Amino acid sequence: MTSAHGISPQSLVEHALAASMADDCVAIVRDATSANLRWANNTLTTNGVMHGVHVSIVSFIRQAGGVSVGSVSGSATTQAEVDELVRAADAAARAASPAEDVQELVRDRTSSDWSDEPGSTGITVYDEVAPALGEAFGRAGAAGRVLYGFVNHEVATTYLGSTTGLRLRHVQPTGHFACTGKTSDLTQSAWIGQATRDFADVDPLAADEELAQRLAWGKHRVELEAGRYDTILPPTAVADLMIDAYWYAGARTAWEGQSVYSRRGVGTRIGEDIARPDVTLFSDPAHARLQCAPFVVEAASGNESSVFDNGLELGRTDWIRNGELTALRQTRHTAEMTKQQVTPAIDNLVLEVDGASGSVEELVAGTERGLLLTCLWYIRAVDPQTLLLTGLTRDGVYLVEHGEITAAVNNFRWNESPVDLLRRFSHASATVPSFSREWGDDYFSRTATPALRVPDFNMSSVSPAQ
Repeated sequence: MTSAHGISPQSLVEHALAASMADDCVAIVRDATSANLRWANNTLTTNGVMHGVHVSIVSFIRQAGGVSVGSVSGSATTQAEVDELVRAADAAARAASPAEDVQELVRDRTSSDWSDEPGSTGITVYDEVAPALGEAFGRAGAAGRVLYGFVNHEVATTYLGSTTGLRLRHVQPTGHFACTGKTSDLTQSAWIGQATRDFADVDPLAADEELAQRLAWGKHRVELEAGRYDTILPPTAVADLMIDAYWYAGARTAWEGQSVYSRRGVGTRIGEDIARPDVTLFSDPAHARLQCAPFVVEAASGNESSVFDNGLELGRTDWIRNGELTALRQTRHTAEMTKQQVTPAIDNLVLEVDGASGSVEELVAGTERGLLLTCLWYIRAVDPQTLLLTGLTRDGVYLVEHGEITAAVNNFRWNESPVDLLRRFSHASATVPSFSREWGDDYFSRTATPALRVPDFNMSSVSPAQ
């Protein structure tokens, strides 16, 4: 596929590199197509297909005292539009002070598929899903349920080139299915979400059956006070929390004493036990059904990112191994600061508990009295030093008594640290692909997590949210 003006992404990269007057240049072209369906009141309401090309130019200019950098990004499908971005990036580099994260640029690597056209998607990705949705709508309507939801599928192809000989390509499919079921009087709601690469594993009829079951649990309702409860967090809620634990795991912030991963005085807690000894948290670009870019792609530098690292190879990184903090997100620059391995961010996350098996249902069966959550939302950090988070429950909190779900209960505001939970949980299920309600739609959808049972989860106050 080429742009609307018949210019391939590779040609845009080559043109940018040739046009730059800087000493070195990195050009990143992201060609993405997406297709979506939306429904409400048991009826499909909208659908659409979009295509866009986004270009980032990073210019490097050697000057007295070091190397200065200019980064500029924008939509571009023509050589003239790329020229504007290149001129702006070159000018920004000339005006900038020397960069503190300067490193030698990665050199001479070419993907075997560099010359291939970008991947794409379209409405046909829903050829199996759409008819099943129609059947689910009919079944839900006949039973007095109302379904609302959204599916989106995107295929983004990234082309990264540099004047130092990089020619790298990666195709990233990203999809999700999200559906909310409500009773006809709209007094109860339940939610299901799922990440997917291709929608081959999405079953709307099974989702509707699960929503029906959850709404049935809500026929009985119990009001509970705030307090600490034996609480089962399903994989989606665990993903909500683990993503925050990962995002706040910046090596520089920890080194400077500003995070839960900081050692008293100066330094990081790498090498310390911070979780139960059966816990491992890792990222791996090749992990089955969570595959992501196997090299660094950065349009701008920050505390945990560096444009000088573009093209670095990525492999499996254990952030926590057998309970021990083994790595933090960092660049070559911060690795020199912390005297640790270079471990850039990777776009997936897996939590495993050694020996854990079974399902959420088995955790429920083993609970004498407690709560089963559905998902978390509006999550915000309260204290970075402990990574204390606060947020709300949403779309289904259920009372568990004698191993069975007996009623729905009110929503809560909660206060917990995901790092602390990795020490305190009492039981875990098998790790399965999961989807964060809070972060999965727009930011981070590639996770695999277990369900966790936490004996004293802090429901700090009752929430009026319905």
